[in-house]
Amino acid sequence: MRLLLVALFFIVCHVPVLAQQVSIELGKTTFPINQYFTVSVVLENQELKEHSPFPDIEGFKKSSRFSSTKTITAGGKSTVVYTLTQNYAAFEEGEFELEPFTMRVNGQTVQSKGAVLQVQPMAVSNGQGVPLPEEGLTDEEPGEVVSDEPQEYIDMEDNAFLSLYTNKQEVFIGEGLTVALYFYLAIEDQRLLDFYDFGNQISTILRQLKQPNAWEETFETTEITPEEVTVGGKSFLRFKLYEAVMYPINPEPLTFPALSLKMIKYKVAKNLNLLSQDRLEGYKTFFSWERVVSVKELPPHPLREQVPVGIYSLQESLSQRTVPVNKSVTYQFRIVGEGNLAAILAPEPAPVQGLEFYPPDLRQDITRRRGRVVGAKTFAYRVIGREPGTYPLHETMQWIFFNPVTAAYDTLRPSVTVHVTGERDTDALILSRDLGPFYKIIQNEDDTLVSLHSFEEIRRYTNIILLVLLLVSAFVFYKKEV
Repeated sequence: MRLLLVALFFIVCHVPVLAQQVSIELGKTTFPINQYFTVSVVLENQELKEHSPFPDIEGFKKSSRFSSTKTITAGGKSTVVYTLTQNYAAFEEGEFELEPFTMRVNGQTVQSKGAVLQVQPMAVSNGQGVPLPEEGLTDEEPGEVVSDEPQEYIDMEDNAFLSLYTNKQEVFIGEGLTVALYFYLAIEDQRLLDFYDFGNQISTILRQLKQPNAWEETFETTEITPEEVTVGGKSFLRFKLYEAVMYPINPEPLTFPALSLKMIKYKVAKNLNLLSQDRLEGYKTFFSWERVVSVKELPPHPLREQVPVGIYSLQESLSQRTVPVNKSVTYQFRIVGEGNLAAILAPEPAPVQGLEFYPPDLRQDITRRRGRVVGAKTFAYRVIGREPGTYPLHETMQWIFFNPVTAAYDTLRPSVTVHVTGERDTDALILSRDLGPFYKIIQNEDDTLVSLHSFEEIRRYTNIILLVLLLVSAFVFYKKEV
């Protein structure tokens, strides 16, 4: 009974923790009209598999969406935080109410209390302002005409196309290639086309786009929201069906076949009346062009097969510049930029007499937005000075990478220096050294005390047992003879 109560207490205590793994976060509630309001879904230690649509807000229009991933590793334990953010653009200034709402995320219901949104006049542009999208045009409904004649439907010409976009025609091994599949539809032709069996079609398209010789960072596209763009001076609605950044792992070219998308195509009634439909449903298939992106080998280098590829810079910090002997400091080696951050390994410090480096804790922040994968990877080293002295860290550590923009190798090196003060502690230095494999297994061995006379006791008990068996055998033999 006591064990059952303990188990129930354990479960109850852990329910709130599990429930907090998914949450909804709202952006700033007071903002200028030329900036977005945001609603974000935040998940911890789980992938986003499914979610219900983001709420509609009166006076706002849904705009772009982006996702980001943060990985924090400390003390051998990793936490991954995934965030999906929906942008909202306000139509006008004023006060608006976001009513309380719920969303279904990975089968779990998450609530938000809502908020009051204050949309203020446009802020002065600082190079980071977000332009306010124009309101969508509305189609005028033609007048109704009553007629007894059979309805005639016209197959009107549509202005739409399917396009596979790649931002480069040639990349290096390991260099990021943005790939996106768009469907363009002229604004005035919205009544002519609609999506058909999209779930099954996009599954087939994703299999065709998969590249066996590339690492793929896929962007979240569970809900397709059109955006207004201009192509050749004409306004179109652009539907983003797929977006990813691919990093080739060998020199084989990336080949994307011609893709097809079947759409519902409506014929329009020639003469509207009350007795017939205004549109007649049919089908039309759109095709994209085949694309081939060539992949180049990296220039000769002793570490060509190992170095990461991307555009990176170094941000570093030291918890303190001066430290006493046998005390530790924390050194952070933070790699920031654009590239395949998942492939970045921790730089290995070179051995230095009098300075010890311990394996680093890891933190990884990744943001996927507007066809780019950017972020940072931080390695936090614990450093202990065993002997007094001055230690420039650029002599102990370096990180080599290939920059595809300059087509050259580059090296990131620390610029800070650790000053160790005090006197050398010989005893602590000896204890800190590696004493060999024999001493490493001490912690794993059984430390139970064993009596030195245990074998003598075992022999004594064995002799007694043998004597008893001998007496029993003699007694049985004697009984048979009698």
